[in-house]
Amino acid sequence: MRVVLFTGKGGVGKTTLAAATGALLAGAGRTALVVSTDPAHSLGDALSTTLGPEPAEITENLHAAHIDARTLLEGTWGDLQEHLRTMLAGAGVDELVADELTVLPGVEDLLALAEVQRFADSGVYDVVVVDCGPTAETLRLLTLPEALNGYLERLFPAHRRAVRGLVANLAGAKNDTDGWDRTVAALGALAGQLTGLRAMLADRDRTAIRLVLTPERVVAAETRRTLTALALHELRVDALMANRVMPGPPPSLRGPAARWLRERASEQHAVLRELEELGVGVPVVAVPYTAAEPTGVEALAELARSIYGDDDPAGAPDGGTPRPLMELRRTAGHGVSADTEFELDVALPGAEDSPLDLARVGDDMVVGLGVTRRVITLPSVLRRCEAVGARLEPGGLDARLVIAFKPDPGTWMSS
Repeated sequence: MRVVLFTGKGGVGKTTLAAATGALLAGAGRTALVVSTDPAHSLGDALSTTLGPEPAEITENLHAAHIDARTLLEGTWGDLQEHLRTMLAGAGVDELVADELTVLPGVEDLLALAEVQRFADSGVYDVVVVDCGPTAETLRLLTLPEALNGYLERLFPAHRRAVRGLVANLAGAKNDTDGWDRTVAALGALAGQLTGLRAMLADRDRTAIRLVLTPERVVAAETRRTLTALALHELRVDALMANRVMPGPPPSLRGPAARWLRERASEQHAVLRELEELGVGVPVVAVPYTAAEPTGVEALAELARSIYGDDDPAGAPDGGTPRPLMELRRTAGHGVSADTEFELDVALPGAEDSPLDLARVGDDMVVGLGVTRRVITLPSVLRRCEAVGARLEPGGLDARLVIAFKPDPGTWMSS
C-alpha cells in the first residue's frame, strides 16, 4: 500500500500530474484512488467528471474523491468541541475563553488528512494519490499531526486523561461521570489519531511526497525552501516534478519564434541543472509541455506514460534507514561533573538556503527555517543545561545544525 502526495505552488499543474499518475496506475491493473484536499477542487475538471466526498469509480480500477473538510468539521469534531466547552465552563473558565481553548488551529486540514488515512487503511486501494493544496497549505497540513499532538498534550495531558473521573471532578460534574468519561475517551482517540497520522506520513516505505514546479527561478527558490522544511520534519520527498518543460526548436528553424523557443528552453534547462545540483538527493523529473491541455482519463494516462516510462508511478519503497533527526554526544567532562559539555546534532538537509532561527522554550528547542517551525523535545539530560552556542555545517543532503550545551548551575546535578 502506497500513499503519494503531490504539492507545489499554485498553478504549476499538480492536480494534472496527480490525476495522470492515478490514471496510469489504474491502466496497469492497480486499484488507485486519487483524492483532493485542495479547497479549489479542480480534480474533477482534470478527470472530466463530477466528484463528491466519497470515492466514486471513474473507470476500471480508478476511483476519485474531493474531501470537504467543512462538512467533516460539523460532524464528530463539533460534538467533541461542545463537550470540551461544557467541561471548561464547569471548571470556572470564562465562556469566551473556553471557546478559544477548544478551537484547535488547522483542525479542518487535520480532518482532511484523517480522511486520506481512512482511505489508505481501508484495504481497498493499492495506491492513494493525494492532490494537496498549494505548498504553504500543504506544509501546514503535513506538520499538523505532530504540532496538534503537542497542543493537546499541553491542554489535556495523557496522565490526566488516564485517571477516571478526574475531568468530571474538574468540571464540577461528579454526577455525570459517564458523560465526562466519554469526553476523555474521545480526547484519547484524537491523540491516537494524531499519532497514527504522524506515523503514516513519516513511514518512508509507505508515503512519499512529490513537489511539482515549473522550471522558473522564483518557483525553484520556493521549492528549495520547501525541501528543507520537509526534511526538518523527516518527511520524504521522492521526486521534483518539473512541469511544462519546453522542447528546443530544431536547428533548421529560424526567425523570432525560434529565438524565443531557444532562449526559453535554455533558461528552463539552466534552472533544472541548478535543482539537480542542490545536493539533496532528490531526482528531478522533466515533464514535457503538451500542445493541448490533458483532460480525461486517456489523455492523462498518455501524459503519465511520457513521464514515467517503464518506472513504477507509485515509486519504490525507500528501503533504507533514515539518518536520525537528532544525535546527542558528550564533548567534555564525565558523569555529572560541572565541566561537562554536550552537542546536539540535528539533521537539516539544504538548511544553508533558508534563514535559521533557534529558541529555547522550557524543555523544548524551537528550530525555525524560514516560515517553518518544529518544536523538538530535548533529551532529559539537556533539560538541565543551557544552550551556549550553535553552528550550521553546510553540505546539501548532509547539512547539520550543531547546538552546544553546558550545565545550568541552578538545575545541574553536583558530583
